[in-house]
Amino acid sequence: MTPDNKAAESCSGGISASLPPSLPPSLSSRPALGAGQAGNAQAPARPAPVLSCISIMALRRRVLLLLLRLLPLLRYRILAVELTSFNTQPVVQEFQRADLSCIISSTKTLHPRIEWKKISGKETTYVYYNHRMQGDWGTRAQLLDRTSLVIHNVTRADKGVYRCEVVAPDDVNIGAEININLTVHVKPVAPKCRVPLSVPVGKSASLKCQETEGFPEPTYSWYRNSDSLPADSRSNPKFQNSSFTVNSKTGTLFFTEVHKGDTGRYYCIASNSVGSAKCEEQQMEIYDLNIAGIIGGVLVVLVVLSLITVGICCAYRKGLFVNNKQNGNSYKTPAKPDGVNYIRTDEEGDFRHKSSFVI
Repeated sequence: MTPDNKAAESCSGGISASLPPSLPPSLSSRPALGAGQAGNAQAPARPAPVLSCISIMALRRRVLLLLLRLLPLLRYRILAVELTSFNTQPVVQEFQRADLSCIISSTKTLHPRIEWKKISGKETTYVYYNHRMQGDWGTRAQLLDRTSLVIHNVTRADKGVYRCEVVAPDDVNIGAEININLTVHVKPVAPKCRVPLSVPVGKSASLKCQETEGFPEPTYSWYRNSDSLPADSRSNPKFQNSSFTVNSKTGTLFFTEVHKGDTGRYYCIASNSVGSAKCEEQQMEIYDLNIAGIIGGVLVVLVVLSLITVGICCAYRKGLFVNNKQNGNSYKTPAKPDGVNYIRTDEEGDFRHKSSFVI
């Protein structure tokens, strides 16, 4: 074995011996020497095995460095507690059951500590703490599969964000948490409807319908004599003699100008994805406005007021309202005769006169 072969074998660690037999001429053999060059010329260097050796050694170093960098990450992932959930945005109907999923996907701790909290704005309350349910949750909530929370008979007050917290002391990352946002849908209750009792022909009218309990917010539809009213009367030939619009978001039925045909019994229905509710039917009457009658009535009132005014003036002129009777304030004390003095005494309580003689 030549020195070049020994160097190549020692650098590549025996890799060159495993090279395939069919190599390019530059790698598999040396160029042929002439007869005169056999004694004096030296064999040319074979660079190919040396380059292959350097590439392999560099690749080995890169792989080793990559493993050294990934080792802490792999160790962290194996020893860190992790949580997952089947559904982080559950939606349930009121008075039904709600499942808040919280699953430990990896942990080294056999008995981790589990806590559930409800977050409402800046206020946080415990739902599950110290291995038991807290407050009124004890009668309608429980843990399922060690970590998941189940709430029975859900009410609208239960909607909000719930946080599942797990503490695993034996893991490198000892704590993990996951938030579950619970949405509760509520069926509407009977809405409040306001329908005017009577409206004159040609005037505008507004009918109101409002419901505040349902969630999501309900939409509204109006009915007249059990017939559904369209959003715009012009869209349906059946209501071409009317001029109204229905706002399904605010629940307002507005007539720009009522007609006799708009008389009827009206009611409203509020509905959402959970259910619907209606208000009681109310009658609205449309009457003709008698302009001539109104003017005549006003004239009669004016004539009566004029006659009353004239009569009062005449009575004053004739002195019928003058009072000739004397009252206590208008009574005049008779003149005192000469030579008589009136003296008031305590015993008598009145005046008595005393005569005096003039000599």
